[in-house]
Amino acid sequence: MKRFVRPLLFVLLSLCALLAHAGEPPGQIAPYADRFGRSRPVVAVVGENSGTVLSDFVIPYGVLSQSGVAEVVSVSTAAGPMTLPPLRVQADRSTEEFDQRFPDGADYVIVPAMEKNDDASLLAWISAQAKKGATLISICNGSLVLANAGLTRGHSATGHWSTHQMRVKKYPETRWLKNVRFVADGKIVSSAGITAAMPVSIALVAAIAGKERADELAQRLGVADWSTRHDSDAFGFSVMDGVTAARNKALHGSEQVGVRVAPGVDEIGLAWQVEAYAATLRGHVVSVADAAGPVKTRGGLTLLPDRVGGIEKLDRVLPPLEATPPGRILDLALKDIGARYGERTLRLVLLEIEYPEPK
Repeated sequence: MKRFVRPLLFVLLSLCALLAHAGEPPGQIAPYADRFGRSRPVVAVVGENSGTVLSDFVIPYGVLSQSGVAEVVSVSTAAGPMTLPPLRVQADRSTEEFDQRFPDGADYVIVPAMEKNDDASLLAWISAQAKKGATLISICNGSLVLANAGLTRGHSATGHWSTHQMRVKKYPETRWLKNVRFVADGKIVSSAGITAAMPVSIALVAAIAGKERADELAQRLGVADWSTRHDSDAFGFSVMDGVTAARNKALHGSEQVGVRVAPGVDEIGLAWQVEAYAATLRGHVVSVADAAGPVKTRGGLTLLPDRVGGIEKLDRVLPPLEATPPGRILDLALKDIGARYGERTLRLVLLEIEYPEPK
């Protein structure tokens, strides 16, 4: 009889622990602990060359780079340009080159949503970084990459509102949460849809350098709230949304929208602006430089412009970014989209980026 008591007691205790934690708020990112005697932690922002979500990649890169609290490295799965539709960038290093430069691994790895979220080389590299002790931070459906690597198993996690039911069904060994901007469960951190990239990035700054430093950065960037508060249940795709998407793509997809890129351009504001207009499905965003060659952003990201000059030949040119804090660019873009294209198109954009309508 005794041999049944201990296993039963273990099950009961585990169940009690699960129930006790069920109502607790998601944990914050654990404070940074130096493992290698580095002057600053190393943050790798990784992307898959053929298709990685623009803001998921650029926002964390920009926030961490501009904070000055970490050495931020853009990483691609292979050598050569990386596509962040509709922009292109040249990463600092390939995964192979990163491993040569940092054989002990990164302290943090940022994992955006990607077209090929089950790419074998990508999953192997991320898993290797996890084994070396890195904290993995997924943005939006980057959580699918972590799940495909088996790294969310036994953890709490989140992702874009639209994939919640799929994640629950396909990855049942993960506790998938809704109505939260980001979730920190040990060394697995995940965020909700695209616009959650900013709050979770600032939260990482707080983990590395303290809340006061993070608050100062948020104020400078124009971010009023970087808490975990979020209502993902407010989002849902309707038949009319499908009609609007099909109409926009069929009738207006040829519109050419230009965005100027020059040395020192703020990559955070650029990403928000481009992401919002691309999500309208009304046209194609084209990056235009005044001179040939790569363009270095404020935080050091290498952009590869689509064309040199000729911006006057495009259907429309997006307004310059310099006068507005980058954290406020998105709201301005959304207001313009609503006024220019209508409420139906604005709703499409809000669903895509998982963002409440600006007041």
